[in-house]
Amino acid sequence: MGLTGTALAIDAGNSKTDVAVVDTDGNVLGTARGGGFQPPVVGAGPAVDVLAPLVASALEQAGAQGPVDDVSAYLANADLPAEEDALTAEITARGWAQTVTVGNDTFALLRAGLPDHGEPVGVAVVCGAGINAVGLGREGATARFPAVGRISGDWGGGGHLADEALWCAARAEDGRGERSELARALPAHFGLSTMLELIEALHLRHLPDLRRHELTPVLFEVAAAGDPIARRIVARQAEEVVLLASVALERLDLLGEPVPVVLGGGVLAARHPLLHDRVAQLLAERAPKAIPLVVTAPPVLGAALHALDRAGAATGAYERVRGRWG
Repeated sequence: MGLTGTALAIDAGNSKTDVAVVDTDGNVLGTARGGGFQPPVVGAGPAVDVLAPLVASALEQAGAQGPVDDVSAYLANADLPAEEDALTAEITARGWAQTVTVGNDTFALLRAGLPDHGEPVGVAVVCGAGINAVGLGREGATARFPAVGRISGDWGGGGHLADEALWCAARAEDGRGERSELARALPAHFGLSTMLELIEALHLRHLPDLRRHELTPVLFEVAAAGDPIARRIVARQAEEVVLLASVALERLDLLGEPVPVVLGGGVLAARHPLLHDRVAQLLAERAPKAIPLVVTAPPVLGAALHALDRAGAATGAYERVRGRWG
């Protein structure tokens, strides 16, 4: 049987997926965690199939086989309206809930950083594996970016930063670029001596591609030690974060208002001093009334809060959910 007064909160990211069953009192009745959500790689249907055992596990913990009242699903790679429509149709077809809401996972970050009462107005920038921004303005206005990679003008995120570091390190070693400590530090992270060895290991798949993300923290360490090439990469990332935020604020006519700019994702949540301080400085220059806020809570919190919004929950319910994840 199903559970009334409950909802499924889903946050499906590139690297991990969280599912929770919450009730309108803010109690978390069941949770499950799984791997990444990759509809561009496997297709919408197979991607949603990966959610099914997680949903089943969370519902079993909650004491129900389904359906619940609502699904609030915030999903990586739901970047375009056509993708949201396809994913909505797939989730609806599973019969997990009476109603289904699907949105890009950056909206979950934004919701987690917004107040629980009053008009939801603000901007969020996520910089994790990739980079994206969304905004909510007055009377339901939204600001979004396609965020599908280089073809949509994106620059940054952990994967991009690792590739930039590799590019600069390779050129530093072979003489095409400026000298940089990156040429030593990146291969040393894998126990190698030269960039040529690292290039070969990556090209021949002796090191799997997924391990490239390990180089992003190395980049920040080298930058913190003063390497000018690494510092320029970090500075460029700060510029892109603030550019996304300021453009979204301008589109929503919020540049002159004291509204939250929510920052999240692994790169920003780490609060690397060089990056964090530069973002704060640039934001103060370009949107002086904006209120920067770093959110480190898991994005499933935003999905759960949205579910409470839809249910018209009381203040105590929000406090209970935030206490669980905030």
